[in-house]
Amino acid sequence: MKMSHEQFQQQIDNAAALAKAQASRPLELAVVLPTLNERGNIAPMVERLEAALGPSGWEAVFVDDNSRDGTAEEARRIGQTDSRVRVIQRIGRRGLASAAIEGMCATAAPYVAVMDADHQHDPALLLDMLAAVKSGDYDLAYASRFAEGGNADGLSSKGREKGSQIANALARKLTGTELTDAMSGFFLLRTEQLRAQAGELSGIGFKIMLDILATATPRLRVKEVPLKFAERLSGESKLDHGVVLDFAAGLIERYLGRWVPVRFALFGLVGGLGVFVHMAVLAAIYWPDEIGFGLAQATATMVAMTFNFWLNNLLTYRDKKLAGASGMFWGWLKFCGACAMGAFANVAVATLLNDRGFVWWGAALVGVAIASVWNYALSSKFVWGRFR
Repeated sequence: MKMSHEQFQQQIDNAAALAKAQASRPLELAVVLPTLNERGNIAPMVERLEAALGPSGWEAVFVDDNSRDGTAEEARRIGQTDSRVRVIQRIGRRGLASAAIEGMCATAAPYVAVMDADHQHDPALLLDMLAAVKSGDYDLAYASRFAEGGNADGLSSKGREKGSQIANALARKLTGTELTDAMSGFFLLRTEQLRAQAGELSGIGFKIMLDILATATPRLRVKEVPLKFAERLSGESKLDHGVVLDFAAGLIERYLGRWVPVRFALFGLVGGLGVFVHMAVLAAIYWPDEIGFGLAQATATMVAMTFNFWLNNLLTYRDKKLAGASGMFWGWLKFCGACAMGAFANVAVATLLNDRGFVWWGAALVGVAIASVWNYALSSKFVWGRFR
């Protein structure tokens, strides 16, 4: 339908009025919203942010992990006529914590908040959280489902609620801070505080707030506000079965991070489990009079390699997790190819040592150790595409 001159002029006037309103207050708060396949959530969330924060003084930074449903395109469409809306589309990277860090570092606002875009977090709490931090009495404010006046009705299951309660106890050990909702992904702090800590944050896992609290020196003063946790409007959950691993990664980072990169530590943990698989297979099939040690060691190595690929994809690299039959198959082939030299060295050295009189299990362990560093370096680069 052809637009009349009056309609066209009305659109220009509306855009001018919006631009004037947006310019009436300087930028004070950036709201970072990591997204994954949440196209339908974008426009309603911008409307809710405006209702909560007013027409100006804020911006929404959507950090999208290259969603299949066009989430980034939808944010850009809105941003063409609304300068408060920006989008960072990440290609080849995935993960809630790293997305939050990138978004928080990308704003000029003096205060920054992180929240979900799926409408389970209530934007109306942002002003109270901002006031708490601006007062100077607190360094970080966060929304708790388990504080008095809040609820966790939006959790997908009672198991998830129980898991969150267990996580709270673990988080107190990790951060040294009393938290009623350690799994909260809705928090606000000064941007300069985040930038000062950014180099110390691992960016692995889902709970960036815990990472911030655990690495802060001195300890941050925390304000808790009650949250009524709503049902997800649309989109995919960014949490999965690996939530407990986030705490394991946090503990590793806190106590070993200055000496051992957290991802290498997780890779080593998986490798340690792979050793048990390797030794179990070898013990089951190695019969000197029927199956030679070289063949038994090669078979055990292939089984352990397959196990390590599966578990590393599930845990160590779950922010880069390969999915689907095709992705898993080609990923497994690349993993085997990347580890082929390590596997060759493993079998060759272990067989040589066994022939020289080493006990079979000792020879096998030496072979595994030689292959481990090689496997980590090449698989990180060529299978999951990163060394960190």
